Amino acid sequence: MISIPKGTKDVLPADSYKWQYVEEKAREIARLYNLREIRTPVFEHTELFARGVGETTDVVTKEMYTFFDKGNRSITLKPEGTAGVARSFVENGLYSTPMPLKMYYIIPAFRYERPQAGRLREFHQFGVEIYGSPTPDTDAEVIALAHDFIASLGLRAKLHVNSIGCKTCRKAFNDALKAYLRPRLDEMCPDCRARFDKNPMRILDCKVPECRKVTAGAPVITDYLCDDCRAHFDAVQRYLKIAGIPYDIDTKIVRGLDYYTRTVFEFVSEEIGAQGTVLGGGRYDGLIEAIGGPATPAVGFAAGLERLLLLMEKSGAAIPGEPAPTVYFAGMDAACREKAFALAVDLRKAGIPCEVDHMDRSLKAQFKYADKINARFTAVIGGNELAAGVMNVKDMSDSSQHTVAFDRAAEFFAHGNSCKGE
Repeated sequence: MISIPKGTKDVLPADSYKWQYVEEKAREIARLYNLREIRTPVFEHTELFARGVGETTDVVTKEMYTFFDKGNRSITLKPEGTAGVARSFVENGLYSTPMPLKMYYIIPAFRYERPQAGRLREFHQFGVEIYGSPTPDTDAEVIALAHDFIASLGLRAKLHVNSIGCKTCRKAFNDALKAYLRPRLDEMCPDCRARFDKNPMRILDCKVPECRKVTAGAPVITDYLCDDCRAHFDAVQRYLKIAGIPYDIDTKIVRGLDYYTRTVFEFVSEEIGAQGTVLGGGRYDGLIEAIGGPATPAVGFAAGLERLLLLMEKSGAAIPGEPAPTVYFAGMDAACREKAFALAVDLRKAGIPCEVDHMDRSLKAQFKYADKINARFTAVIGGNELAAGVMNVKDMSDSSQHTVAFDRAAEFFAHGNSCKGE
């Protein structure tokens, strides 16, 4: 038998409705905030991620699925959604459209890493991107959208926010951080020692316990913010208070991708283990320029659907039941099954979900199957019923019986048993 690759998972028919529920909630919240969907390829040129995500990030150095195609071009399965959207923004000249440009995506993404709770090598994201606005209220709106989306799923997660400043104030912070870390480098992991010269702030994102102990007393970026970045961060917090969204300032949040500037944030749950971030994002005003476009401010987030579903399961959040047909037609013989098939065709045209027997089951077995698929009604057509132009309908919710004419089937099933048949 050929087994599924490590770090991937089948979404079976018995579970797919849960995914559809979360995805529809994402689309609903996107419509509420006036976002439109963007769809980008599942793979891009590798250079896009090296330039956009950052050459020193774990994503680029360790986790990407990269290969050479038949034209000897380096291609990578996208490890996240923002870089592809940014490439599309530049390539399609979307910077010439009215701003802000508000977009969302629901995508598969791929990272070669150790599978963990709610994070596989193939995973799925709901992401939001707003381009063109530099204002702090835009940051707050993106955070509010994320907050409302999580709440719409019946979940609770704590908002953590930080500012990592701009290039100007970050230089002073990096100098102070390196001065603090330099005498402690021997205590740190090889990755952090490699990051020390190239991107010392990334050390703060390390999850290795020994490194976290070292960075516990490190300088904090908010002490080094320039006047503009300080004013921006203060304004973001004012807007969050206007929105009534509680938050903690967490100076250790730097996010794992190099394109972030100023505001960064995460929604964190304690119910899914140590890696409890279910949604994260921030501002990335330099990304578009870094990949060859005009300087364009941007802010957004991504949420892992697997982690959200895991959190819903652990927290007992309500998910609507699995979809079921309104009616199951049980036919006694071939002629009755033909009539059942014809009625099913008509009901489906009327928008009524229904099912018929495709397995030549006995009448008793058909009733059992109708019960297994949670059909609301079972409609029996036998020889006498066929001759009389009626069907015997059992309401499976209360076992009540109704005789319904064939030509009134759509009316009856559209209104439940409020229409009593004949």
